[in-house]
Amino acid sequence: MIRDTFRIMMVNLTTGKTNIIERPGRGEYLGGTGLAARLFEEFGSIDENWDHPSQPVIFTIGPLTGYYPLMSKTCCAFRSPYHNEYTESYAGGKSALSLRFADLDALVVVGKAKRLTALCVGSRRVETRDVEYMRGFDALHTGRVLRKIFPGSGRRSIMRIGPAGENLSAYACINVDTFRHFGRMGGGTAMGVKNLKAICVLGDRGFALPENKDYPKLYKHIFQQLTTTEMMAKYHGLGTAVNINPLNGLKSLPWKNLQQTSSPDAEKISGERFADDTLLRNAACAGCPVGCIHVGFVREQFQANNQYLYRQVGYDYEPIFSCGGMLEVTDAPQVLRILDVIEKEGLDNMSSGVALAWATEALEKGVISEEETLVKLAWGDVDAYMQAVEYISRPPNDFYKLLSQGTLKCAHHYGGEDFACVLGQEMAGYATGEVFFVSEALGFRHAHLDAGGYSYDQKHEDKDVTKALDFLVNDARDRIVLNCMVGCLFSRGVYNDALLAEAMDAVGYGSLNGDMAEIGDRVQRLRWRLRLAMGYNPAGVKIPKRYKEVTTWKGPIDENYLEALRIGYAHRIMEMGAPMEEKS
Repeated sequence: MIRDTFRIMMVNLTTGKTNIIERPGRGEYLGGTGLAARLFEEFGSIDENWDHPSQPVIFTIGPLTGYYPLMSKTCCAFRSPYHNEYTESYAGGKSALSLRFADLDALVVVGKAKRLTALCVGSRRVETRDVEYMRGFDALHTGRVLRKIFPGSGRRSIMRIGPAGENLSAYACINVDTFRHFGRMGGGTAMGVKNLKAICVLGDRGFALPENKDYPKLYKHIFQQLTTTEMMAKYHGLGTAVNINPLNGLKSLPWKNLQQTSSPDAEKISGERFADDTLLRNAACAGCPVGCIHVGFVREQFQANNQYLYRQVGYDYEPIFSCGGMLEVTDAPQVLRILDVIEKEGLDNMSSGVALAWATEALEKGVISEEETLVKLAWGDVDAYMQAVEYISRPPNDFYKLLSQGTLKCAHHYGGEDFACVLGQEMAGYATGEVFFVSEALGFRHAHLDAGGYSYDQKHEDKDVTKALDFLVNDARDRIVLNCMVGCLFSRGVYNDALLAEAMDAVGYGSLNGDMAEIGDRVQRLRWRLRLAMGYNPAGVKIPKRYKEVTTWKGPIDENYLEALRIGYAHRIMEMGAPMEEKS
């Protein structure tokens, strides 16, 4: 049934009360990132810090969720423990489809439970369980226990945190159905501060599909585009890990804490090598026929009884860059060993790897000592890195407490800011050049997917500042429309404007088609207004010295171009986020 209003479940962990509310605004915000920002504007607090019990954790889906392939993501919005400002993250798994089958457009959680709690929601059920006994359980163990506590069908999604979220690391993630994550900006900590160990969404209700003739024809066409053409083939084949060799060839692969942008050893952790040496199977988010999730295996021998055990570990490009190249770990199975610990502790793998890369260089240069690190961090030392991951999650001293709050915060205290590879948060794996560095450093959620700056660098050798800034603003707006749907960004080459208009029309939302660009602009401005109101100052963002020392296939970084982009993008952000009365 097509609704003009949003159906939202509100859960207050302090009072234990739950209610269903409806809000208008489909034509203004569509859903997803737009709905999340609208709900934070209503229920969030500008004046209170991220850890105040009143601050909401919001999960939203879009108007096309459940109707088409790859409309399979959920948007999670919260005030970030990383920078104390509004942010969002995205994950797949079964989360989006489970919310659709629970007849919800959004789930909003406020308050704080007295003891560690698991929340279960569905269309006919809301339940909280005291799970204090699970404090300290890793994310994978937590999932196994919760599947027994809250039995359900294949429509059930389990979102949970590990020890890092309980201990309030600023970059703890939310594990979703084992192999997907709300990874960046500390969503796991936003749950942990509420004493919320897990959320189980039971998709316990059906929903009707459109009965018109256009819908099944269009669904078949989209399915074929996604499964029989080359457009999406790489995601199923080697996955995003295929990027290792090309980026290495372009001298754009961060290596050894970005001391290098290429290495002859990169081939040893390439997508091809991971597939040959570790790949166990492919998996997919619910509602996705592509299967981009690549699951590798780690095999270990127990000397006492000569028995073998293997564990399944998901991988793609970002974890390989951060826990492989950045740490100069050049053996695929060994990279998976580090990732396995990160998964269990419930940390973001990019932030963890980049933080450890900085710590390794800082130790090497004498900025810090083993008195701080407790283990001798050295390039390629897998066992030391595995131990250090646990220290970030469960800090045994002041150094790791600070490192768990962010690399740049730690570097500001101990020294070594010049080589802290932080662009708003610990960097993503694209040392492509000036446009990407500025895009991630100043971008809304400091993610490589905010806008395609990494792609722009590879396609443009000119240094036209205005053209680059226009691209960043417009490309971000286009992605926002897909994030309102909420579609997987891998599918943006398939879901162009015309196809999205057809898709919306076939399920009954055709009246919104002419407003897509306007909606994208409205949501883009609303998100920036929220961040700026919480203290974000894009003009004050600094890009560490290490990025100015980089050489790519185009040559050394042009500092004047970098600075012009930084100043220009900060100005554009301030314009987009200006209060409504200032724009009029």
